[in-house]
Amino acid sequence: MKKVSHWTLRYIAARLKEIAYQRRARDLPWLTEDANKFLQTYLRPSDVGLEFGSGRSTLWFAARVSWLVSAEHNRDWHRQVSESLAQKKQPNVDYRFLDGDVNDPRSIEAAIQSLTAQYEEGHFDFVLIDGVCRDVCAREAIRLLRPGGMLIIDNVNRHLPSNSVSPDSRSHAMGPDGAVWAEIARTIKPWRYHWTSSGVTDTAIYFKPQNASLR
Repeated sequence: MKKVSHWTLRYIAARLKEIAYQRRARDLPWLTEDANKFLQTYLRPSDVGLEFGSGRSTLWFAARVSWLVSAEHNRDWHRQVSESLAQKKQPNVDYRFLDGDVNDPRSIEAAIQSLTAQYEEGHFDFVLIDGVCRDVCAREAIRLLRPGGMLIIDNVNRHLPSNSVSPDSRSHAMGPDGAVWAEIARTIKPWRYHWTSSGVTDTAIYFKPQNASLR
């Protein structure tokens, strides 16, 4: 079957709008505009967060929450963000390097699991998934989130089925992107969520139920 190009008039308009937004929002996380607006009102100064994948979001979260653990797998990018954190004098960020072989997903997965094993269940108020091995990160996040906590998944349309029109989105007929995502989808199915889309990419925010077990 011939693949339909995503370069439609609707996508081009959405892409131009996204480019304009990202130029205006250079200090905000690289998420959808609606997701950023939501987080600006929902985050609390007492929150403790974890993010997989660092960058603009690291400084942004650090300025708004009590403590942030940030994990990055790219050594050069880790060095750049470390310099930014030092310049901004952000003392409330525990910035970790995931010391694994980027050419071996199992090595990175082991580094992720080594990091998450250091924290008790329900330790974090929110977890952002925006790096490599997102399925493993999201699975670990479910355990680490407190009841009522937020699971933030960027580019979620590429991993979980939806009605999104963003490119590379998975339809309901396609199902989740692999066995781990299928496991995650079953777990978070009853969770309340806020799904946002720019027409270019999607960010979803899931809320762990207050009466949910930690796992």
